[in-house]
Amino acid sequence: MRTTISDLCEDKGLRMTDQRRVIARVLDEADDHPDVEALYSRAAAVDPRISIATVYRTVKLFEEAGILERREFGDGRSRYESAERDHHDHLIDLNSGEVIEFVDAEIENLQERIAAKLGYRLKGHRLELYGVPIRKEK
Repeated sequence: MRTTISDLCEDKGLRMTDQRRVIARVLDEADDHPDVEALYSRAAAVDPRISIATVYRTVKLFEEAGILERREFGDGRSRYESAERDHHDHLIDLNSGEVIEFVDAEIENLQERIAAKLGYRLKGHRLELYGVPIRKEK
């Protein structure tokens, strides 16, 4: 069973206002990596009383509580995703800005082997690949 961001907030003792619940729900429903402006647009569509300042404060609170992770994909915008998601890596399309999530066992094993070779036990990592689509010749 998936734990919602609201559940995680309550587990950490955060006070959940109606506006924070809306923002948490918007984050739960996101199938992308929204930035604050996108979160604000989506949350304000649900509750027009939500200000962009409220979204900024809420995202910062959730991040400081370890509920959200901030991602920087080289476009100058901070994007967010749940810290409770299963591990995955990212491929960023430099033309469109699309962020593609993937998991590759071969890459995971290689990273473990490299860490061990250097005398370390890997505790975590972040992998972001940046590329452009390969155009197929006709």
